[in-house]
Amino acid sequence: MSTAAVSAASATCSKSNIARGIGRLTDLVFTSGKGSYVQTTCGQSLLDFTTGIGVVNTGHCHPRVIAAAKAQCDNIIHSQVNIGYHDKKLELTETLMPLLPKNLDTIFYGTTGAEAVENSIKMARAYTGKHGVVVFRGGQKFGALIPGIHVTPFPFTYHGITTEMAMDELEQLYKDTLHEEDVAAIIIEPVLGEGGYCPAPPEFLKQVRDFAHSKDALMICDEVQTGFGRTGSLFACDSDNYGDIQPDLLCMAKGIASGFPLSAVATRREIADACDPGMLGGTYAGNALSCAAAVETQKVIQEEGMVENSRVMGERLRDNLRNIQSSAVSKGLIGDVRGLGLMTGMEFVKEAEPGIKAKISQAALDEGLLLLGCSTYEVVRFAPALNITAEDIDKGTEMLERALRSI
Repeated sequence: MSTAAVSAASATCSKSNIARGIGRLTDLVFTSGKGSYVQTTCGQSLLDFTTGIGVVNTGHCHPRVIAAAKAQCDNIIHSQVNIGYHDKKLELTETLMPLLPKNLDTIFYGTTGAEAVENSIKMARAYTGKHGVVVFRGGQKFGALIPGIHVTPFPFTYHGITTEMAMDELEQLYKDTLHEEDVAAIIIEPVLGEGGYCPAPPEFLKQVRDFAHSKDALMICDEVQTGFGRTGSLFACDSDNYGDIQPDLLCMAKGIASGFPLSAVATRREIADACDPGMLGGTYAGNALSCAAAVETQKVIQEEGMVENSRVMGERLRDNLRNIQSSAVSKGLIGDVRGLGLMTGMEFVKEAEPGIKAKISQAALDEGLLLLGCSTYEVVRFAPALNITAEDIDKGTEMLERALRSI
Protein backbone atom coordinates (compact mmCIF):
# COMPACT_ATOMS: atom_id res chain seq x y z
CA MET A 1 0.00 0.00 0.00
CA SER A 2 1.37 3.41 -0.95
CA THR A 3 2.15 6.11 1.66
CA ALA A 4 -0.76 8.20 0.33
CA ALA A 5 -3.15 5.23 0.64
CA VAL A 6 -2.00 4.55 4.20
CA SER A 7 -2.50 8.22 5.09
CA ALA A 8 -6.00 8.22 3.57
CA ALA A 9 -6.96 5.06 5.45
CA SER A 10 -5.64 6.53 8.70
CA ALA A 11 -7.62 9.76 8.14
CA THR A 12 -10.83 7.79 7.53
CA CYS A 13 -10.34 5.87 10.76
CA SER A 14 -9.56 9.03 12.74
CA LYS A 15 -12.67 10.82 11.43
CA SER A 16 -14.84 8.06 12.84
CA ASN A 17 -13.57 8.97 16.32
CA ILE A 18 -14.55 12.66 16.08
CA ALA A 19 -17.80 13.76 17.74
CA ARG A 20 -20.61 14.15 15.19
CA GLY A 21 -22.13 17.25 16.82
CA ILE A 22 -20.02 19.64 14.75
CA GLY A 23 -21.49 20.91 11.49
CA ARG A 24 -18.91 20.70 8.74
CA LEU A 25 -18.75 22.00 5.17
CA THR A 26 -16.59 19.18 3.83
CA ASP A 27 -14.73 16.00 4.77
CA LEU A 28 -11.56 17.29 3.11
CA VAL A 29 -8.40 17.26 5.25
CA PHE A 30 -6.45 20.52 5.18
CA THR A 31 -2.68 20.39 5.50
CA SER A 32 -1.37 23.90 4.86
CA GLY A 33 -2.34 27.45 4.06
CA LYS A 34 -0.66 30.52 2.64
CA GLY A 35 -2.29 33.90 2.19
CA SER A 36 -5.76 33.42 0.68
CA TYR A 37 -5.28 29.74 -0.18
CA VAL A 38 -5.39 26.40 1.65
CA GLN A 39 -4.16 23.01 0.51
CA THR A 40 -5.62 19.54 1.15
CA THR A 41 -4.31 16.00 1.36
CA CYS A 42 -5.88 15.45 -2.07
CA GLY A 43 -3.55 18.04 -3.56
CA GLN A 44 -6.24 20.68 -4.04
CA SER A 45 -5.53 24.38 -3.64
CA LEU A 46 -8.68 26.24 -2.57
CA LEU A 47 -9.35 29.98 -2.51
CA ASP A 48 -10.53 30.67 1.03
CA PHE A 49 -13.38 33.18 1.49
CA THR A 50 -14.00 31.95 5.05
CA THR A 51 -10.66 32.60 6.83
CA GLY A 52 -11.73 30.20 9.56
CA ILE A 53 -14.87 32.33 10.09
CA GLY A 54 -13.11 35.68 10.12
CA VAL A 55 -10.08 34.58 12.14
CA VAL A 56 -6.98 34.69 9.94
CA ASN A 57 -7.45 38.34 8.96
CA THR A 58 -3.78 38.62 7.94
CA GLY A 59 -4.13 35.58 5.68
CA HIS A 60 -3.02 32.03 6.38
CA CYS A 61 0.43 31.77 7.94
CA HIS A 62 1.54 35.36 7.49
CA PRO A 63 5.36 35.10 7.60
CA ARG A 64 5.80 37.87 10.18
CA VAL A 65 3.25 36.34 12.55
CA ILE A 66 4.78 32.88 12.13
CA ALA A 67 8.26 34.25 12.84
CA ALA A 68 7.02 35.95 16.02
CA ALA A 69 5.34 32.74 17.19
CA LYS A 70 8.43 30.64 16.46
CA ALA A 71 10.62 33.06 18.39
CA GLN A 72 8.23 32.94 21.35
CA CYS A 73 8.38 29.13 21.40
CA ASP A 74 12.05 29.44 22.33
CA ASN A 75 11.20 31.61 25.34
CA ILE A 76 7.99 30.63 27.12
CA ILE A 77 4.80 29.08 25.73
CA HIS A 78 2.47 29.05 28.72
CA SER A 79 2.67 31.47 31.64
CA GLN A 80 -0.52 31.03 33.67
CA VAL A 81 -2.46 34.21 34.46
CA ASN A 82 -3.03 33.39 38.16
CA ILE A 83 0.67 32.95 38.79
CA GLY A 84 2.09 36.17 37.34
CA TYR A 85 2.43 38.41 34.32
CA HIS A 86 4.38 37.63 31.18
CA ASP A 87 6.13 40.14 28.98
CA LYS A 88 4.09 39.49 25.83
CA LYS A 89 0.79 40.17 27.59
CA LEU A 90 2.14 43.51 28.80
CA GLU A 91 3.50 44.30 25.34
CA LEU A 92 0.16 43.43 23.74
CA THR A 93 -1.69 45.64 26.23
CA GLU A 94 0.63 48.52 25.39
CA THR A 95 0.01 47.87 21.69
CA LEU A 96 -3.78 47.71 21.98
CA MET A 97 -4.45 50.67 24.25
CA PRO A 98 -3.98 53.41 21.60
CA LEU A 99 -6.15 51.44 19.14
CA LEU A 100 -9.21 51.14 21.40
CA PRO A 101 -12.10 53.60 21.76
CA LYS A 102 -10.68 56.36 23.95
CA ASN A 103 -12.92 55.72 26.97
CA LEU A 104 -11.57 52.18 27.48
CA ASP A 105 -8.45 51.77 29.62
CA THR A 106 -8.49 48.24 31.10
CA ILE A 107 -8.23 44.82 29.43
CA PHE A 108 -9.07 41.27 30.46
CA TYR A 109 -7.66 38.45 28.31
CA GLY A 110 -9.34 35.11 27.62
CA THR A 111 -9.13 32.39 25.00
CA THR A 112 -12.34 32.36 22.93
CA GLY A 113 -15.00 34.79 21.79
CA ALA A 114 -17.55 33.05 23.99
CA GLU A 115 -15.24 33.61 26.97
CA ALA A 116 -14.99 37.30 26.11
CA VAL A 117 -18.77 37.71 25.94
CA GLU A 118 -19.40 35.72 29.11
CA ASN A 119 -16.77 37.67 31.07
CA SER A 120 -18.11 40.99 29.80
CA ILE A 121 -21.49 39.99 31.22
CA LYS A 122 -19.83 38.95 34.48
CA MET A 123 -18.20 42.39 34.74
CA ALA A 124 -21.45 44.19 33.90
CA ARG A 125 -23.35 42.22 36.53
CA ALA A 126 -20.69 42.85 39.16
CA TYR A 127 -20.56 46.59 38.41
CA THR A 128 -24.30 47.25 38.25
CA GLY A 129 -25.47 44.74 40.81
CA LYS A 130 -28.12 43.67 38.30
CA HIS A 131 -28.61 40.35 36.55
CA GLY A 132 -30.58 40.66 33.30
CA VAL A 133 -29.01 41.03 29.85
CA VAL A 134 -30.72 42.11 26.62
CA VAL A 135 -29.45 40.61 23.36
CA PHE A 136 -30.56 41.10 19.77
CA ARG A 137 -32.15 38.35 17.70
CA GLY A 138 -29.58 36.72 15.46
CA GLY A 139 -26.73 37.71 17.77
CA GLN A 140 -25.43 35.90 20.83
CA LYS A 141 -26.98 32.47 21.52
CA PHE A 142 -26.83 31.75 25.25
CA GLY A 143 -29.89 29.50 25.49
CA ALA A 144 -30.53 27.87 28.84
CA LEU A 145 -26.89 28.03 29.91
CA ILE A 146 -27.17 31.63 31.16
CA PRO A 147 -30.41 32.69 32.88
CA GLY A 148 -31.71 36.24 32.69
CA ILE A 149 -31.23 36.65 28.92
CA HIS A 150 -33.92 38.61 27.04
CA VAL A 151 -34.12 38.79 23.24
CA THR A 152 -35.28 41.76 21.13
CA PRO A 153 -35.35 42.27 17.32
CA PHE A 154 -32.29 43.52 15.42
CA PRO A 155 -32.98 46.17 12.73
CA PHE A 156 -32.87 43.83 9.74
CA THR A 157 -33.90 46.15 6.90
CA TYR A 158 -34.18 43.42 4.26
CA HIS A 159 -36.75 41.68 6.44
CA GLY A 160 -38.70 44.85 7.11
CA ILE A 161 -37.39 45.68 10.59
CA THR A 162 -36.36 49.33 10.67
CA THR A 163 -34.38 51.19 13.32
CA GLU A 164 -37.59 52.76 14.60
CA MET A 165 -39.31 49.39 14.86
CA ALA A 166 -36.35 47.81 16.65
CA MET A 167 -36.15 50.67 19.16
CA ASP A 168 -39.92 50.46 19.74
CA GLU A 169 -39.58 46.72 20.44
CA LEU A 170 -36.70 47.36 22.85
CA GLU A 171 -38.75 49.92 24.74
CA GLN A 172 -41.76 47.60 24.76
CA LEU A 173 -39.64 44.79 26.18
CA TYR A 174 -38.91 47.00 29.17
CA LYS A 175 -42.58 47.93 29.54
CA ASP A 176 -43.89 44.37 29.24
CA THR A 177 -41.22 42.21 30.84
CA LEU A 178 -38.34 44.11 32.36
CA HIS A 179 -37.62 46.87 34.80
CA GLU A 180 -34.53 49.02 34.63
CA GLU A 181 -33.53 47.62 38.02
CA ASP A 182 -33.35 44.17 36.35
CA VAL A 183 -30.95 44.83 33.45
CA ALA A 184 -27.17 44.98 33.77
CA ALA A 185 -26.33 45.36 30.08
CA ILE A 186 -27.50 45.48 26.49
CA ILE A 187 -25.13 43.62 24.16
CA ILE A 188 -25.00 44.13 20.40
CA GLU A 189 -22.92 43.19 17.36
CA PRO A 190 -22.45 46.18 15.01
CA VAL A 191 -22.78 43.68 12.18
CA LEU A 192 -24.71 40.49 12.88
CA GLY A 193 -22.34 37.58 12.44
CA GLU A 194 -24.03 34.21 12.60
CA GLY A 195 -27.35 36.04 12.23
CA GLY A 196 -26.71 36.92 8.59
CA TYR A 197 -23.83 39.40 8.09
CA CYS A 198 -26.25 42.30 8.42
CA PRO A 199 -24.85 45.73 9.43
CA ALA A 200 -26.87 47.74 11.92
CA PRO A 201 -28.13 51.02 10.43
CA PRO A 202 -25.63 53.84 11.18
CA GLU A 203 -27.83 55.58 13.74
CA PHE A 204 -28.83 52.45 15.66
CA LEU A 205 -25.74 51.87 17.80
CA LYS A 206 -25.89 55.38 19.24
CA GLN A 207 -29.59 54.99 20.00
CA VAL A 208 -28.95 51.68 21.78
CA ARG A 209 -26.12 53.22 23.82
CA ASP A 210 -28.24 56.21 24.83
CA PHE A 211 -31.18 53.95 25.69
CA ALA A 212 -28.99 51.64 27.80
CA HIS A 213 -27.56 54.55 29.75
CA SER A 214 -31.04 56.02 30.29
CA LYS A 215 -31.93 52.73 32.00
CA ASP A 216 -28.68 52.63 34.04
CA ALA A 217 -27.49 49.65 32.01
CA LEU A 218 -24.14 49.18 30.29
CA MET A 219 -23.63 48.83 26.55
CA ILE A 220 -21.49 45.87 25.50
CA CYS A 221 -20.25 45.96 21.91
CA ASP A 222 -19.50 42.45 20.65
CA GLU A 223 -16.77 42.86 18.03
CA VAL A 224 -15.59 39.26 18.20
CA GLN A 225 -16.23 38.87 14.45
CA THR A 226 -16.16 42.52 13.31
CA GLY A 227 -12.94 43.62 15.01
CA PHE A 228 -9.42 44.19 13.74
CA GLY A 229 -10.21 45.56 10.30
CA ARG A 230 -12.89 43.11 9.20
CA THR A 231 -15.45 45.89 8.51
CA GLY A 232 -13.03 48.35 6.91
CA SER A 233 -12.36 50.02 10.26
CA LEU A 234 -10.25 48.64 13.07
CA PHE A 235 -13.41 48.51 15.18
CA ALA A 236 -16.89 49.12 13.81
CA CYS A 237 -17.99 50.94 16.97
CA ASP A 238 -15.22 53.50 16.43
CA SER A 239 -15.59 54.21 12.72
CA ASP A 240 -16.82 56.66 10.12
CA ASN A 241 -19.89 54.49 9.63
CA TYR A 242 -21.07 54.49 13.25
CA GLY A 243 -19.15 57.37 14.80
CA ASP A 244 -17.38 57.28 18.14
CA ILE A 245 -19.85 55.11 20.06
CA GLN A 246 -17.64 54.53 23.14
CA PRO A 247 -19.27 51.36 24.49
CA ASP A 248 -18.83 50.50 28.15
CA LEU A 249 -17.32 47.12 27.27
CA LEU A 250 -15.80 45.85 24.01
CA CYS A 251 -15.44 42.12 23.24
CA MET A 252 -12.64 41.01 20.92
CA ALA A 253 -11.37 37.67 19.58
CA LYS A 254 -11.06 35.98 16.14
CA GLY A 255 -8.83 38.39 14.15
CA ILE A 256 -6.82 39.50 17.18
CA ALA A 257 -4.03 36.93 16.76
CA SER A 258 -4.18 35.51 13.22
CA GLY A 259 -5.50 32.12 14.30
CA PHE A 260 -3.86 31.68 17.68
CA PRO A 261 -6.56 31.31 20.38
CA LEU A 262 -6.97 34.61 22.19
CA SER A 263 -9.78 36.93 23.22
CA ALA A 264 -10.10 40.13 25.21
CA VAL A 265 -12.56 42.45 26.90
CA ALA A 266 -11.73 46.15 27.07
CA THR A 267 -13.60 48.33 29.54
CA ARG A 268 -13.23 51.17 32.02
CA ARG A 269 -11.21 50.70 35.17
CA GLU A 270 -14.18 51.17 37.50
CA ILE A 271 -16.14 48.45 35.71
CA ALA A 272 -13.27 45.96 35.71
CA ASP A 273 -12.51 46.69 39.36
CA ALA A 274 -16.02 45.59 40.37
CA CYS A 275 -14.69 42.05 39.97
CA ASP A 276 -12.62 40.99 42.97
CA PRO A 277 -9.41 39.04 42.36
CA GLY A 278 -10.36 35.46 41.56
CA MET A 279 -13.61 36.32 39.77
CA LEU A 280 -11.89 36.39 36.36
CA GLY A 281 -9.36 34.03 34.84
CA GLY A 282 -8.87 30.84 32.87
CA THR A 283 -6.18 28.23 32.45
CA TYR A 284 -5.05 29.46 29.03
CA ALA A 285 -6.24 33.07 29.37
CA GLY A 286 -3.83 35.44 27.61
CA ASN A 287 -1.49 32.63 26.56
CA ALA A 288 2.07 33.85 25.92
CA LEU A 289 2.35 32.30 22.44
CA SER A 290 -1.01 33.78 21.40
CA CYS A 291 -0.05 37.20 22.79
CA ALA A 292 3.21 37.17 20.81
CA ALA A 293 1.24 36.40 17.64
CA ALA A 294 -1.28 39.12 18.51
CA VAL A 295 1.43 41.78 18.94
CA GLU A 296 2.80 41.04 15.48
CA THR A 297 -0.71 40.78 14.03
CA GLN A 298 -1.47 44.34 15.11
CA LYS A 299 1.77 45.59 13.56
CA VAL A 300 1.06 43.75 10.30
CA ILE A 301 -2.50 45.07 10.05
CA GLN A 302 -1.32 48.65 10.53
CA GLU A 303 1.93 48.59 8.55
CA GLU A 304 0.55 46.68 5.56
CA GLY A 305 -2.58 48.83 5.21
CA MET A 306 -5.00 45.97 5.73
CA VAL A 307 -7.82 48.08 7.17
CA GLU A 308 -7.96 50.25 4.07
CA ASN A 309 -7.59 47.21 1.83
CA SER A 310 -10.55 45.64 3.63
CA ARG A 311 -12.65 48.71 2.83
CA VAL A 312 -11.61 48.89 -0.84
CA MET A 313 -11.75 45.16 -1.56
CA GLY A 314 -15.07 44.88 0.28
CA GLU A 315 -16.59 47.47 -2.03
CA ARG A 316 -15.18 45.60 -5.02
CA LEU A 317 -16.59 42.31 -3.76
CA ARG A 318 -20.08 43.77 -3.26
CA ASP A 319 -19.96 45.45 -6.68
CA ASN A 320 -19.13 42.08 -8.23
CA LEU A 321 -21.92 40.33 -6.30
CA ARG A 322 -24.47 42.98 -7.27
CA ASN A 323 -23.45 42.57 -10.90
CA ILE A 324 -24.19 38.85 -10.54
CA GLN A 325 -27.45 39.67 -8.74
CA SER A 326 -28.65 41.82 -11.64
CA SER A 327 -27.58 39.29 -14.30
CA ALA A 328 -29.39 36.28 -15.68
CA VAL A 329 -26.97 34.03 -13.80
CA SER A 330 -28.74 34.73 -10.49
CA LYS A 331 -32.07 33.53 -11.92
CA GLY A 332 -33.69 36.21 -9.76
CA LEU A 333 -32.78 34.26 -6.62
CA ILE A 334 -30.39 36.77 -5.00
CA GLY A 335 -32.42 39.18 -2.89
CA ASP A 336 -29.81 41.22 -1.03
CA VAL A 337 -26.09 41.97 -1.01
CA ARG A 338 -24.89 43.84 2.10
CA GLY A 339 -21.91 44.35 4.34
CA LEU A 340 -19.06 46.51 5.54
CA GLY A 341 -15.45 45.98 4.55
CA LEU A 342 -14.69 42.33 3.96
CA MET A 343 -17.72 41.15 5.92
CA THR A 344 -20.35 40.64 3.25
CA GLY A 345 -23.59 38.70 3.17
CA MET A 346 -25.57 37.57 0.13
CA GLU A 347 -29.12 36.52 0.89
CA PHE A 348 -31.43 34.54 -1.35
CA VAL A 349 -35.09 35.43 -1.80
CA LYS A 350 -37.67 33.59 0.28
CA GLU A 351 -38.92 31.82 -2.87
CA ALA A 352 -35.53 30.15 -3.32
CA GLU A 353 -35.27 26.42 -2.70
CA PRO A 354 -34.80 25.64 1.03
CA GLY A 355 -31.18 24.76 1.72
CA ILE A 356 -29.85 26.73 -1.24
CA LYS A 357 -27.03 28.28 0.81
CA ALA A 358 -25.63 24.79 1.49
CA LYS A 359 -25.95 23.85 -2.18
CA ILE A 360 -24.12 27.02 -3.21
CA SER A 361 -21.33 26.31 -0.72
CA GLN A 362 -20.91 22.80 -2.13
CA ALA A 363 -21.05 23.99 -5.73
CA ALA A 364 -18.47 26.70 -4.93
CA LEU A 365 -16.23 24.06 -3.34
CA ASP A 366 -16.41 22.08 -6.56
CA GLU A 367 -15.11 25.21 -8.32
CA GLY A 368 -12.24 25.63 -5.83
CA LEU A 369 -13.79 28.24 -3.51
CA LEU A 370 -14.46 27.90 0.22
CA LEU A 371 -17.72 29.62 1.22
CA LEU A 372 -19.94 29.21 4.28
CA GLY A 373 -23.57 29.93 4.93
CA CYS A 374 -24.97 31.54 8.07
CA SER A 375 -28.26 32.61 9.64
CA THR A 376 -31.64 30.90 9.85
CA TYR A 377 -32.24 32.67 6.54
CA GLU A 378 -30.60 31.55 3.29
CA VAL A 379 -27.41 33.63 3.54
CA VAL A 380 -23.94 32.98 2.17
CA ARG A 381 -21.17 34.93 3.88
CA PHE A 382 -17.92 36.23 2.44
CA ALA A 383 -14.99 36.86 4.79
CA PRO A 384 -11.71 36.76 2.84
CA ALA A 385 -8.31 37.71 4.26
CA LEU A 386 -7.84 41.45 4.71
CA ASN A 387 -4.80 41.42 2.42
CA ILE A 388 -6.62 39.73 -0.45
CA THR A 389 -5.86 41.07 -3.92
CA ALA A 390 -8.30 42.45 -6.47
CA GLU A 391 -7.33 39.52 -8.70
CA ASP A 392 -8.46 37.00 -6.08
CA ILE A 393 -11.66 38.93 -5.32
CA ASP A 394 -12.54 38.73 -9.01
CA LYS A 395 -11.43 35.11 -9.25
CA GLY A 396 -13.61 34.16 -6.29
CA THR A 397 -16.71 35.86 -7.66
CA GLU A 398 -16.14 34.17 -11.03
CA MET A 399 -16.06 30.82 -9.19
CA LEU A 400 -19.30 31.77 -7.46
CA GLU A 401 -20.85 32.66 -10.80
CA ARG A 402 -19.98 29.25 -12.17
CA ALA A 403 -21.41 27.64 -9.01
CA LEU A 404 -24.67 29.52 -9.49
CA ARG A 405 -24.89 28.35 -13.09
CA SER A 406 -24.49 24.75 -11.97
CA ILE A 407 -27.43 24.55 -9.58
